[in-house]
This record gives sequence, C-alpha cells and structure tokens, in this order.
Amino acid sequence: MDWLFRGDYAVAPVSVTLLVLSLVLAFLGGQALGWVYMLTHTGLSYSRNFVASLVIIPVLTASVMQVLANNLVTAFGMMAVFAIVRFRNILRDTLDTSYILSCLVIGMACGTQRYPVAIVVVVLTTVIMFYLWISAFGSRHRYDVIVNLHWARSLAELGDLRHLFHRHSRRTHCASQRLNEAYGGTDLSYRLLLRDPNRLEDLVRELKTVTGISRVTSLQAEDESEV
Repeated sequence: MDWLFRGDYAVAPVSVTLLVLSLVLAFLGGQALGWVYMLTHTGLSYSRNFVASLVIIPVLTASVMQVLANNLVTAFGMMAVFAIVRFRNILRDTLDTSYILSCLVIGMACGTQRYPVAIVVVVLTTVIMFYLWISAFGSRHRYDVIVNLHWARSLAELGDLRHLFHRHSRRTHCASQRLNEAYGGTDLSYRLLLRDPNRLEDLVRELKTVTGISRVTSLQAEDESEV
C-alpha cells in the first residue's frame, strides 16, 4: 500500500482512521442539525433538499480542511479553483451545490496527490447520498388531508365536530376559521392525520350527515407540491 500514500506531501501523513472519524463526526453533526431543522421549521419555505444539504455539507467541509492540511499553497489553490468555477448558471437546488462542492473536493484531493482523502471522500459521500435518497431523509408527514367545510351552527357546538375528527384522525389542526357573512356561519379548514387514510370517504360521508355542516371538500396532502 506504499504507492497509495507515497504521493502525500502534507505536513503530516494521512491517518485513515482519523480521517474516517472526522468525516463520520461531521456527518453525525449535520444529521443532528437536519433533525433540529425538521422539527423546528415553520412557514412555507421548507425544502427536503435543503435538509439533505445540511447533512452532506459538513462532511464536504471537513474534507476540504483535510485537503488543505495547513498548507498555505493549497489554500491559495483552492481560492483559484473557486474563482474559476464561478457559478454563472444559478443553482436552484442546494443539493446540486453539494454535488459540485464534492466534485471540487475530490478534484483538489487528487490534484494535491492526497489519494487517501479522495478515495475516502468518494466512498463516504456516495454512501451518504444514497442514504439520503433511499431513506427520503428530510421528508415530513404531518397530515394526510385538508378538509374544508361550512359550519352553520354556533362555534360553541364545535365539540361534536371535534369528536368526529377524533374518531377518524390521530392529529387534528384547525388551519383556518373565517366568518362567512354572505351565508352566515363559519368556514372552517382542518388538517388531519388520519388513522386509516383509506377511510377518507367514510369521514366525508359522515361529515355530510352532521346537522349544520355543508360544502364539504377534501384535498389530499400529496396534491401539495414541496416548496
């Protein structure tokens, strides 16, 4: 294996064990940040690919630092590489940026004859990318369906509606409540995580039989595109 390490002219020889440890720790740190982002994010700007980027970017950054290895010449070379690859085409996907960054890291490692770094980065980055793809890491499933309806009775009597939703769903969230001055009553919109998604028709049928409920419509969660 001497041929593999002979070209490494860094200040200190590469320790494959420490290299793998640093990249795995970077992966675990990015994974932790990804979970925190998933659990705490609010609003409409959520993106699964951004969460995936939070996992892979720390690994790639750690790889860059391994390539530099306190070498000032290599650091200036890295600046030149990034100056050449000025992204004239705007990347709309943060995961695409991660792929480009990984290619730069691998190319820099090979160009500086740090072959162990290049090999480990290729293998680990490939495994991480496949893991993010197979596990669909970053996806959130908070509800199955949006139910819109008109409630003609008093809001104090919403207990009957909540009881019906409780029988069919594990989680219920009132997303919108608007007074309808034209018809009287209130327009309500609920997000439901169903106990059995296949029984959505039964839920809609029961809603239509409740006194005071009209204009019942439903929207499947998969009909909403990811932002």
